Amino acid sequence: MSLIDKIDKDRLPRHVAVIMDGNGRWAKQRGLDRSEGHSEGVSTVRRITEIASELGIGYLTLYTFSTENWNRPQEEVDSLMNLIVVAIERETPDLIANNVKLTMIGDMPRMPEYARTRLTKCMNDTGHCTGLTLCLALSYSSRWEIVNAAKKIAEKVKAGDLKPEEISEAEVTANLTTNGMPDPDLLIRTAGDLRISNFLLWQIAYSELYFTPVYWPDFTKDDFCRAIIDYQGRERRFGKTSEQVSKK
Repeated sequence: MSLIDKIDKDRLPRHVAVIMDGNGRWAKQRGLDRSEGHSEGVSTVRRITEIASELGIGYLTLYTFSTENWNRPQEEVDSLMNLIVVAIERETPDLIANNVKLTMIGDMPRMPEYARTRLTKCMNDTGHCTGLTLCLALSYSSRWEIVNAAKKIAEKVKAGDLKPEEISEAEVTANLTTNGMPDPDLLIRTAGDLRISNFLLWQIAYSELYFTPVYWPDFTKDDFCRAIIDYQGRERRFGKTSEQVSKK
């Protein structure tokens, strides 16, 4: 029996988020430039998008470029921006053919104009698709997002459109960049580090976490299936007891 056959299609995570880590270390181990690792990582994005779509996952969010990544050497930043844009443009026809909708979250105004313009076109071109939603977190960090949401809420209060006592979890969620998307059921991090790295901190409050030592360029469809199978073996209680959950 293949791994995909072991997955219960009736208990799939609706939303899977991934911290794609290990591109640089993968390249270093092979005596290659870091850019080679990033290029190889693009191939992994393609195959994981394919398997997520094949399984029937609703949303796949990939941590593509953090606000902290702007602090990397300019040459690497420029290379990454160009790689992301070219890769997405190249994949857009296949995304459309497979009914995959592309969307993005993050501080888009901070991105180079050419990248913002070309990526927006790719999003518009896939806007009619109704299958998997592929969300790229670009120029994104959770603290930036939460601060930005707080500013929006403060403006509503200042304008008299919202009272302080009316601020709720739902109000905060509505002002996040992920508004309209379900919270991730499963968060996967590759390459062995056991941390969240400022990614979807509000949204992953009750997500199941899955860490693997496999570097992102080596992460296969089978590895993704293993993560799903592991997820399906867990009991999700959301603060309740096992007895309460079992009564459902």
